[in-house]
Amino acid sequence: MPWYFAALLVLGGAAIGGVIFFLAGIRFRDSKVGETIGEAEERARNIENDAHKRAEARTREALLEANEQILKDRGEYEKEVKERRADLQRQENRLQQKEDHVDRKLEGIERKEEALAQKYAAIDRQREEIEQIKQSQTELLEKISGFTPDEAKEYLIKQVESEVIHETAMKIKEVESRMKEESEARAREAVAQAIQRCASEQVAEMTVSVVPLPNDEMKGRIIGREGRNIRSIETLTGVDLIIDDTPEAITVSCFEPVRREVARVALEKLISDGRIHPTHIEEMVEKARREVEATIKSEGERAVFECGIRNLHPELVKMLGRLHYRTIIGHDGGGFGRGCPDRQTRRFIA
Repeated sequence: MPWYFAALLVLGGAAIGGVIFFLAGIRFRDSKVGETIGEAEERARNIENDAHKRAEARTREALLEANEQILKDRGEYEKEVKERRADLQRQENRLQQKEDHVDRKLEGIERKEEALAQKYAAIDRQREEIEQIKQSQTELLEKISGFTPDEAKEYLIKQVESEVIHETAMKIKEVESRMKEESEARAREAVAQAIQRCASEQVAEMTVSVVPLPNDEMKGRIIGREGRNIRSIETLTGVDLIIDDTPEAITVSCFEPVRREVARVALEKLISDGRIHPTHIEEMVEKARREVEATIKSEGERAVFECGIRNLHPELVKMLGRLHYRTIIGHDGGGFGRGCPDRQTRRFIA
């Protein structure tokens, strides 16, 4: 506690004692009791002494409280100083750790730089060695071949040019051959379309297919015992086989051109194979169906490619391929020909 605070306490105690003494004197005069002046003075002194004692006691208490407060403040200050010192020590330790980490990184970087410098030096040495080897090999090749670099380049260019000319000629010949075949097929297709548009009587011919036979005995083998072979073919393919007096030929009739084509291919396979019985017929019909489906797929993909269409659904491609076996017979000025049973067309497929 500050010294001026203790002095104020002493002065306050003296003032209180004076007030008490003054009040005691007033009370003494008013009471008019038979006390003597000496007793009054003695009592006043006692009161004054008591006041001084109480003032001193309060002063000591105030000093004790001030000392306790000082000690408490000092303890708190020392505690705060210790906490700050500990915090500073922790921060210093962290900074030291960071510095150590940075130093280690710098050392690692320096080692890597040294290793890279060594690698670059080794690469430069290898490059020089390669250049020397290349130069020596070039000189050796020039000596062996008797050509200078320019002459060797000119010779190689001539060789490559001759090979390219030969390959180009072969490619052109191949393309011309392929274009000739395709042009013939397109010409036949165009002629067929012209005939179909101008001749309505071709309907019957377009709904039937004729399968040639090596001899008339093959008709009996196709019919089979009690007609089991022909029934098996008609049941498996869904077509009608017409075996009449036409020499060395069988007519396949069906308004569905895909089924008719399957039956025609199967009959041709059976005739060429020679084995005609229900089990073998079933195998040949299955093979023919797979071949026709492959043709449908390839024709559909070709049509999509020629039309420049991408990402078309496989079923739509298959549907376009089936148009390869469709045809238009006549034209009445509005839509597809009336004579065509399913009114489809393959005119856009060349």
